[in-house]
Amino acid sequence: MANKLVGQNYQTPDLIAKVTGRAKYADDYKVDGMLHARLLTSPLPHARASRIDVSRALALPGVKGALLPDEIPSPADIVTDLGAVIKADMRGERALSAEPVYQGEPVLAIVAVDEQTAVEAIELVDIDWEPLPFNVDPIDSLRPGTATARAEGNIWARPAPAPGQQPGPPDIVMLKWTDADFAEYSQGKLPMGKALDEWSYGDVEGNFKKAALVLDETFSTSNNSHSTLEPRNAMAYWQNGKLFLHCSTQSAVQTVASVARWLHIEPTDVVVISEYTGGGFGSKATGSIQSIIPALLSKKVNAPVLMHVSREDEHFIGGYRPAVHGRVKAGFDKDGKLLAVDMFVIGENGPFEQQGDTAQTGRIASLMYQPEAMRWRGVPVLTNTPPRRAQSQPGGMQGITLMEPVMAKAARKLGIDQVQIRYINAPVGKAKVGPANARGQRAYTTSAFVQEALDKGKVLFNWDERKARSGKVSGTKVRGVGVAVSTFVAGSTGYDGLFVVKPDGHMYIYTGVGNLGTESYTDTMRVAAEMMGMPWEKVVMNWGNTANNLPWSCVSGGSQTTHAHTRAAHAAATDAIKKCQEIAAKSLGGKPEDYVLENERVQRKGGGAGMTLAQVAQKALELGGKFDGHELPEDINAVTKRSATNLAGQGLIGVGRDNYKRDGGSYSFVAGFAEVEIDKETGKYDLIDYAAVADVGTVIHPRALGGQVLGRSTLGMGHALNQKTVYDQHYGVALARRWYQNRPPTILDVPVNMKWAAVELPDPETPVGARGIGEPPVGAGCCAILNAIADALGDDIFRRAPVNLDTILTSLENGKPVQEALTAHI
Repeated sequence: MANKLVGQNYQTPDLIAKVTGRAKYADDYKVDGMLHARLLTSPLPHARASRIDVSRALALPGVKGALLPDEIPSPADIVTDLGAVIKADMRGERALSAEPVYQGEPVLAIVAVDEQTAVEAIELVDIDWEPLPFNVDPIDSLRPGTATARAEGNIWARPAPAPGQQPGPPDIVMLKWTDADFAEYSQGKLPMGKALDEWSYGDVEGNFKKAALVLDETFSTSNNSHSTLEPRNAMAYWQNGKLFLHCSTQSAVQTVASVARWLHIEPTDVVVISEYTGGGFGSKATGSIQSIIPALLSKKVNAPVLMHVSREDEHFIGGYRPAVHGRVKAGFDKDGKLLAVDMFVIGENGPFEQQGDTAQTGRIASLMYQPEAMRWRGVPVLTNTPPRRAQSQPGGMQGITLMEPVMAKAARKLGIDQVQIRYINAPVGKAKVGPANARGQRAYTTSAFVQEALDKGKVLFNWDERKARSGKVSGTKVRGVGVAVSTFVAGSTGYDGLFVVKPDGHMYIYTGVGNLGTESYTDTMRVAAEMMGMPWEKVVMNWGNTANNLPWSCVSGGSQTTHAHTRAAHAAATDAIKKCQEIAAKSLGGKPEDYVLENERVQRKGGGAGMTLAQVAQKALELGGKFDGHELPEDINAVTKRSATNLAGQGLIGVGRDNYKRDGGSYSFVAGFAEVEIDKETGKYDLIDYAAVADVGTVIHPRALGGQVLGRSTLGMGHALNQKTVYDQHYGVALARRWYQNRPPTILDVPVNMKWAAVELPDPETPVGARGIGEPPVGAGCCAILNAIADALGDDIFRRAPVNLDTILTSLENGKPVQEALTAHI
């Protein structure tokens, strides 16, 4: 490609609507006769509603109805942020529940003529609660004799299969460790009892024996609310048997299937409208199960219903990133090469389906630091706290945060530069990932240019000069510098591209991915426009409304979109180019391969006769068949087939499935650099500067990439600076439930002039060379700060994140970490 569009900044189609306030989010839609719903949520961490009486609420003037738990359809399968399907279980998350398993779980909904009336009616509902045993701490739940989140147990496990049979579905079972397993708990060391899962490769014990340095470190990450600016409000109405749902989701097309599963209706009877979404970070991958509440209410009261979700309710039902408590034993040779890792992880799973974060910690650590031998063990434990949902770099961020303090401490012990020890252990090329499969083969990456990122970042950040002044005290203040590397999956395959070039000379592109503000929904489509020789001002984007003939598209999460849809766009454009060449050959003579596309024309190579794309589109209508969409490829998804069929007869159609080969898994990488200044008298510290370099292959849209690199780094900074959950262990209720109590980073917390760059080496296993970027910056942003604090003050200051000023002060005074190392939610 000539890169006339790809790799260039441009004005995105949604920019003017956003800055002028014309962009409409779910809560902005108003229709005649619309009613308003609010939720009543559980005040207890685990309880059974033995009696629910809504008679006084329904008697309030203006109240039109209520929705109770027994009116909710039975559970259905769910799709995660990474596209994995979790099979339905009666103990999975439901839109409403009469036996809530966390404080803040929705119990019922009231619908009224306005929101204030609905709120007043909720206060009139009478519920008799039967409190049930609960536990909000995963490690405590493993102790003998303690309460568990569910009566039947505290972990999900697959029963042992009968001989010759496949394992059955996961079930909740009881796991309790012995008192002996907790012998080191009082020393701040993570207990390591029976694990739910484990894997290994290489000679772990043999490599520890060869190591010049062996470290054994315990570290805890925090639970974090997603803190999306837009709550999961939703407005629904029914028309001619179809549901029209305005909601906040990361994926327009894939949310259709979720809503259909939750309501037990056909996907063709669901229309999802979500042109703008105010953040998701993984928590709205295919919408939210609570979005079916206004749909059910609308059918019940025969009117459109808008459900308002308060900030406090959003804090609970929006879910958390799962905290992990980890213990890492790591062995290094004298030059800093990582010889062996033994990682044990306890994950906070929340009360519902088993989440993947715990398992992902080990896979990501194995890739990022390339230990010669590794063993991983883990157990995700159920707790009576809000649902755990994928949050940017799910599991990967936690795995990086367990490993990075170990890498930094090893560098100091061995007298090696912090950048150099990461360079030595960096993945290169087709780097190996995780354990071997049943055939003894380990997975590997499509490419990895981490060393190039470190080299570029070292110069961009002026590392050597900053390192020289690190640790020097000036009055009461001292500065420290830190570097961290981070990675996560960055692309999926197999999705469809779809567009029409019409006789008016314009190119109409359709996409089913979500618009979360990352601009990938439109950035990726510029590939097709460039291949077609179409100027961007003649491109019309269609997105966000599944009634408008959108193709099968990926979940806009897990850093999939850029990789998946540059490939899909490339496939659709390749299809259209071939058709253009055939039409030119039929019209002007010669062979199809004699023609090329450029500057809105199909013309002979080297000059000569040609046709405009508008003329080609007109000719496609005359020829019909495959040229105008009346004949379609067999391999495209059924969703795309329906949409393309609806578009047939409008012009030249470009439609194709991503069938390109890919050798390896797609991962992106980020190297982050931070400098902090700490006041040793007060414990207060400030982030002075930050820079990050991304290895993401070909850069599609520089300005959007920079926003993602620094924006997601900032999300990670919150994990280091101040963001966490706080629970009362005795009562099992949240003490931090608002932003002022659980504050995400603001513009006041970050440096004024943060810098970013990209390696700009294309990935060889994808036609455009691009990979995703949404996830890897998180771990880099968090751990660069943690490592900078340790660089300034020493290794014996903190054992968990975020690092608060009281932790710094008390640890400095005592000469050792004094913060409670393992208790959850402090």
